[in-house]
Amino acid sequence: MFSKIFSYALNGLEGVAVEIETDINKGMVSYDLVGLPDTAVKESKERVRSAIKNSAFIFPITKITVNLAPADLKKEGSHYDLPLAVSLLKASDQLLAETDGIVFLGELALDGSLRPVTGLLPILISARDRGYKKFIVPAQNANEASYIEGLEVYALSSLKQVIAFLKGEEQCSPVEHRGYTASRANKNYDYDMSLVKGQAVAKRALEIAVAGGHNVLFVGPPGSGKTLLARCIPTIMPDMTFDEALEVTKIHSVAGELSEEGIVSLRPFRTPHHTATTVSMCGGGNVRLRPGEISMAHKGVLFLDELPEYSRHTLESLRQPLEDKKITVTRAGGTATYPADFMLCAGMNPCPCGNYGSVYRQCTCTPAQIAKYRAKISGPLMDRIDIQVEVDGVKYDDLAGDAPAESSAAVKERVERVRAIQRERFRGEKPGMINAGMGEKQIKKYCRLSPECEAVLKSAYESLNLSARARTRIIKVARTIADLAFSEDILPEHVLEAASYRSYEAGIK
Repeated sequence: MFSKIFSYALNGLEGVAVEIETDINKGMVSYDLVGLPDTAVKESKERVRSAIKNSAFIFPITKITVNLAPADLKKEGSHYDLPLAVSLLKASDQLLAETDGIVFLGELALDGSLRPVTGLLPILISARDRGYKKFIVPAQNANEASYIEGLEVYALSSLKQVIAFLKGEEQCSPVEHRGYTASRANKNYDYDMSLVKGQAVAKRALEIAVAGGHNVLFVGPPGSGKTLLARCIPTIMPDMTFDEALEVTKIHSVAGELSEEGIVSLRPFRTPHHTATTVSMCGGGNVRLRPGEISMAHKGVLFLDELPEYSRHTLESLRQPLEDKKITVTRAGGTATYPADFMLCAGMNPCPCGNYGSVYRQCTCTPAQIAKYRAKISGPLMDRIDIQVEVDGVKYDDLAGDAPAESSAAVKERVERVRAIQRERFRGEKPGMINAGMGEKQIKKYCRLSPECEAVLKSAYESLNLSARARTRIIKVARTIADLAFSEDILPEHVLEAASYRSYEAGIK
């Protein structure tokens, strides 16, 4: 007998329909699985055999041929267990119910129970866009599936329940659609802008960076507050829209890092250790092309503390994603493209001892040591960091004092207002565009400079010996500063402040 069951494969974040064709004939007992299955799919034979037997069904002892079509697409993951089991039961006449148009996804335990699978959300979205409406998934994936509207998703707990449901012996209700809420009422952060003592310039720069989505670098001696400032970023970032949350959730679902809530409602804040490899940063792997840290930080922040301690090769791999907002991972196992629209925040010491330029501490490094240390960060990478701020130590009286400081809630309110201005400005442009994402076309349209502004920019360009890219980024930052001042036009003081954030780069050339 012959049967055909539908499932889905993932290529990056895009789903591809897979037909599981099972043919059972008389002959020498065998079980042949073809169609480029990976190790996890090949091993499904034993899981499916035990699950069928322990669910009170009969595993056919005959010649079995299973084809995973299209045959030229590599099949990865354990979510083929359920469709393989259903296909075998249907081909052996133990299931006579109609299964056309139903997509099956799920890993089987030996006792027949269903275990959750990764990458469900991008599969559901891709399948919905291609006309599939009915799905059977593991019960533990119910929350993840509940955020996709217009689908009929049944979250079941075992193979036995799936067969009973298909036969009509058991009534099950589809997963109820849940509304998205970006509220942070139940999120208690350990950091707040009010905890940062002094550092008025750095806090101002951080607000500008978050408001426009600009990359930022803090340079200063140990203990000056660089890491604390970075840790405060999540507390002032704007809430994610539902579309942004879906994008982020798809990536985290593929990576297997999704919480029980089923959706990522807070912007990611990724902090890889400086020993992170290029593969872990960019993505890839020997078995499966997983998203890397720069994709996991999509629509959020990638924080690199002690920037010069990262390997040169790893840092250079950031250059292309910072420009294109996506990364294509090519390995022996295939090619996958992941989004990488993140805000880069980095911290570093100005020299090996960390005290160069400080008014409070004495530097003990030689000029050669300082030059070698700073050379670990290439000029092209530094050129892509919009805001570069030098921070120094804080006086004891400022640390011990009780002077009131502005809270993250107040700063976040201003950031939200500026982001609303940008949404209105770029309404007819690319969805979700912010100031940092403007191209030359948008810059000419929304960042017209007066002769006075051009004069200030020219002076900074020549005196700081800046590149064409740096000039463009100064204009973008000036646009954000003007938005914070609720100014429709960019004024000379806005350009001057934006240019002042490139002084560190000019100092190391």
